[in-house]
Amino acid sequence: MSNRTFTMIKPDAVANGHAGKILDHIIQAGFRVVALKYTYLTTDQAGAFYEVHKERPFYGELVSFMTSGPIYAAILEKDNAVADFRNLIGATNPEQAAEGTIRNLYAKSIDANAIHGSDSDENAAIEGSFFFSKFEQF
Repeated sequence: MSNRTFTMIKPDAVANGHAGKILDHIIQAGFRVVALKYTYLTTDQAGAFYEVHKERPFYGELVSFMTSGPIYAAILEKDNAVADFRNLIGATNPEQAAEGTIRNLYAKSIDANAIHGSDSDENAAIEGSFFFSKFEQF
């Protein structure tokens, strides 16, 4: 069990003006932001980040979506970070997300689902390192 996880506020949530509310929701849930970056993903960067899905039929659409606008990338810290954050963001499909979760409040669809959250301690470390050097983590 780790005390860090990784998240991205996706282009749909940024475009809809929800990034500040989502960050506040995260902080109010007891997470500490240890790294934060506002950036655009290039096609190559998005492709590399989602390499694990390369053989899946939605890969091209996912890369296209993630390069459609700016994102916020962040490393978060809290005891039991990965599991607690997955609970905070809710199910991938916002129609199935519990009331009050980030996806329930801010996502429009299973594709435009507002936020990414690491699914394991190992992936949290990999994903965080994809965006941030050790010098950018506090």
